[in-house]
Amino acid sequence: MTDLRTPPLNDGDLFSERVRQYAHDRPLRPVHILEAGCGWGRGLDLGDCERRVTGVDMDAPALRAHTAGRTDLDEWHLGDLRTVPMPPRAYDVVHAPFLIERVPHAELVLDRFVAALKPGGLLLVRLRDRNTAFGFLDRRLPRWLRDPLWRHLARHGRVELLLRPEASPGAARPAQEAEGRHEAAASGASGGGADDAAERGHVRGRRVGDERAARIGVPPPAVYEKVASRQGMRWYCVMRGLVIAEEYTSRASLDALGAGSGLVGGLCRLVASLSRGKLTSEHSEVTLVIRKPENRFARVI
Repeated sequence: MTDLRTPPLNDGDLFSERVRQYAHDRPLRPVHILEAGCGWGRGLDLGDCERRVTGVDMDAPALRAHTAGRTDLDEWHLGDLRTVPMPPRAYDVVHAPFLIERVPHAELVLDRFVAALKPGGLLLVRLRDRNTAFGFLDRRLPRWLRDPLWRHLARHGRVELLLRPEASPGAARPAQEAEGRHEAAASGASGGGADDAAERGHVRGRRVGDERAARIGVPPPAVYEKVASRQGMRWYCVMRGLVIAEEYTSRASLDALGAGSGLVGGLCRLVASLSRGKLTSEHSEVTLVIRKPENRFARVI
């Protein structure tokens, strides 16, 4: 059974809100969180909520480097997600953003997450939908074309739309623009030319963009097993007796790629048309708030 609600205005804060509410309903004890997919993206914004966060992900050089640089993890384990340590009924929340579509044996991995959840716990999933035009292109594009595209988007701040969907394209570069204005002002005060200041600001801005691209990186290659879709997750929850409390679709990946115009937009519309409606171009992601029943014998009717 799905709780029908108005889609959140700020999709990036949806999971954080639900976890804060969960903690409020269970005072005087820390919230134990499993950050599944800690090698790419960001964690939850929980303010001063007492918690203990454990990260897990596949073991790859880029994922390890990103994980090692995170300050929100109390501990982390990288390796095969079918075997990394996940004690049963140990976590109040499993947060899995953009993970299910990029791991093999996704159903087995999900089973481990569900087993690791306490009864009444939350499984927070955000994934790129396999059954969309974007999902088709993401898994079919050759890597030599996919990786430079994502690096270009990261350099210009557009991949941050995926990590924080509420951000606008212009909001990703305030520090870069501020530094450029500061250079111009300093040069003007010292009698330097405005053109020199603008050039220094441009170089500094480009350097900031390169640092951003290195920090965010390219999303790991996607696998897109059948469960990595809206229908696939619905089927999985019914078969495992889980409750989908909230479900939303969004266009963050399409917007980040500028799908309203240009080559990507044309390709998405072409794929949707050729598939005769089987692959939609109306959304690219699915966001799910899933609850594990308190009673393990409960079934969804």
